[in-house]
Amino acid sequence: MADHQRIHPVDVERPPPSAPAVHDAFLGSDKTEETGLLPPNRPASSAEVPRKKRNRCCRCLCWTVVAVVVVIVLLAATVGILYLVFRPKIPKYSVNRLTVTAFSVDANLTARATFNVTVTAWNPNKKIGIYYDDGSDIGAWYENTKLCNGTFPEFYQGHRNTTVLGIMLSGEARLQGELLSALQQAEAEGSVPITVLVDVPVQIKFGAVKLWRMTGKGTCDLVLSSLSAGDEISIKSSSCHFKLKL
Repeated sequence: MADHQRIHPVDVERPPPSAPAVHDAFLGSDKTEETGLLPPNRPASSAEVPRKKRNRCCRCLCWTVVAVVVVIVLLAATVGILYLVFRPKIPKYSVNRLTVTAFSVDANLTARATFNVTVTAWNPNKKIGIYYDDGSDIGAWYENTKLCNGTFPEFYQGHRNTTVLGIMLSGEARLQGELLSALQQAEAEGSVPITVLVDVPVQIKFGAVKLWRMTGKGTCDLVLSSLSAGDEISIKSSSCHFKLKL
């Protein structure tokens, strides 16, 4: 039996088989969690996508703000240059005369009035013209009641020009008892306060450039000697103001 026993050679230099590196994999996972670094093959977290979107939105908002600021600066510079070149001045207006053609109050406290108003418009600018467009309204008021109204003429006023306008106002208004009593008292004292309000669309012409339509608003506070038709009415005091509403 000993003669038939075989002896198998053994490779003493071959290392023993190693176990699967399961423990190393788990250790690597733990190290990744501790260091905060992702393995090369792991996809990026979904939390990074909203962060990128927020960054893009912030950049877009910043560029929008910059663009708006640039536009405002350019507009301000343009306005400044126009002001230095043309030196614009506000037109001046005055009511030189007011004639009462008709004024009466009936039993129902309805007042009917017709006034002829003479207005002087002066454009003091050397290089600026003024277009007075349609759609205007000019009215004569006693306290908070409009007695009559009309329209401002359409015309172009050139540089350093003075224009005298005759405007007819007519209309009717219902007066309250206290208001009528106050008007009669002012008439007896010879000092009737009347306010003339003007709303007129205008366009300013800088040289050859015609700007957009604006609204001119004028206010003239008058004190008249009377409102009786046929009387020689004098303007005891007059104060007029004008401004442009963009």
